Amino acid sequence: MPGSGVCERQPALLVPGYTGSKEDFLAVLQPLAAAGRRVVAIDMRGQYETPGDRDHRHYAPDALAADLAGLAAAVGPDGRGVHLLGHSLGGLIARQAVLAQTARISSLTLLGSGPGTLRGPRATALRAALADLAKAGPARRAERIRQRWETDLEPQAVADGVPAPIVAFLRERMLRNCPEGLVAMGKYLLSCPDQTAALADLGGSPILVLYGENDDAWTPAAQDRMARRLGAQRVCIPAAAHSPAVEAPETTASTLTAFWNAAEGSQRRRKTSGHGAVSPGTGSAGTGPAGNGSSPSQGRRGAAAAMPSGHWPR
Repeated sequence: MPGSGVCERQPALLVPGYTGSKEDFLAVLQPLAAAGRRVVAIDMRGQYETPGDRDHRHYAPDALAADLAGLAAAVGPDGRGVHLLGHSLGGLIARQAVLAQTARISSLTLLGSGPGTLRGPRATALRAALADLAKAGPARRAERIRQRWETDLEPQAVADGVPAPIVAFLRERMLRNCPEGLVAMGKYLLSCPDQTAALADLGGSPILVLYGENDDAWTPAAQDRMARRLGAQRVCIPAAAHSPAVEAPETTASTLTAFWNAAEGSQRRRKTSGHGAVSPGTGSAGTGPAGNGSSPSQGRRGAAAAMPSGHWPR
């Protein structure tokens, strides 16, 4: 989404969660761009419109973080830096990209994302889903995903009152996810180490921890503790759950715009005072945004104005 008028602000790169896609950010793209910045929402490798790979190593956190570094270099080619936002699993991968220090990141936003391993009911559901896919075996995983959509996930979406066009989109997205990617990224959600201390020790770019008051993935209390350990700004969005960009888009967009503007103002003051740029890193690493069939897609925008929070463990 191009900025409104001249893009004087630094661009933003938005990374979706597990089983998610760029369409999860549809409701916030326009208000974010209206502030005068380019906003790019992506599918990670193996998600929806980005081609996947059967080699599970290509879904390792370092590999996915390298994808983000390449995209950050493409989205912000002038070297001014990029505001990086990751939702849920996307937050864990965005954190990995910042820790790698291979991209020029002006700020990091962790949206509905926790310090490490997913726990609670969502983790239980994800563990069961992965066991089901393991039982099916690599050759039948895609068919098993289709069966589960038709017998479980679609009826649940219909019962929840999700409009038919969105149900159709959710079906298409689920069936186009790479099964190997679902397995590898799901396993990471269940085994991700807590790297809060490492991120806090790194210093540098400002961090925002943004979450809904009813988040049922990582609890609000856990995200609040993480923010305190990071010395980060933290905002709890009333009435939102695990997907504030869908459930409270206006509040989410205004919060992000204020945070990003403040981060840029701080960066300008530091440069003026001779302390240099806020963000570490000097370039890109890993898979770039073009010329590779497995690079993250910026693809078409979906037809839905808002997406439901999901009917698969995220």
